[in-house]
Amino acid sequence: MSGASPISIAILLYDGVTALDVVGPYEVLTRLPSAEVQVLAPGHGTVRDGAGVMTWWPERSLEMLPDPDVIVVPGGPGVEAACSDREIVEWLRAAHQTARWTTSVCTGAMLLGSAGLLRGRRATTHWLALDRLTDYGARPRQRRVVVDEPIITAAGVSAGIDMALTLAGRLAGDEAAQAIQLSLEYAPRPPYTSGSPRTAPAEIVSRVRAIAQVR
Repeated sequence: MSGASPISIAILLYDGVTALDVVGPYEVLTRLPSAEVQVLAPGHGTVRDGAGVMTWWPERSLEMLPDPDVIVVPGGPGVEAACSDREIVEWLRAAHQTARWTTSVCTGAMLLGSAGLLRGRRATTHWLALDRLTDYGARPRQRRVVVDEPIITAAGVSAGIDMALTLAGRLAGDEAAQAIQLSLEYAPRPPYTSGSPRTAPAEIVSRVRAIAQVR
């Protein structure tokens, strides 16, 4: 990619976003050769994460970057409000028309759906929200990453790293993506096998469902 034009990558921010949905892809994509990663938000001012602990001060508003090469849409507790935000949805719909790739992490897929980008496409999201994809005309797939060019969707939260590595391979080649993976020492060996409803104990699945309903 030496001598190539910079790849502009826009990561969308909004109030109530999940921090790892943003930071996971950010850590991967900022290591791409010739990438220019920017975080954007509607209007100006601060953006708080879904836990109410982390605050961002985006330097650019959506209108300042109407045509990024790559779009990354994170999910989070604030996604429902974001789906009703006309500025966000219209920017996403318009930016997608010229983007090389449009991507989402976790429930960020709902924003893609709200912009009408998932009709007839295979897509994934957090397992608790997977069935909702049909509301947007999508074909849900219970997979960690789903590629339906030019859209890539990822399952819950941590899958954003897998999505970003997949994207890095498409943009810069497998060797570049593997080098990024090694630089991050991304070799997951979790202490439990409960990272999926297919492998977690039934009582844990029920507990998480109950917590989600309360929220």
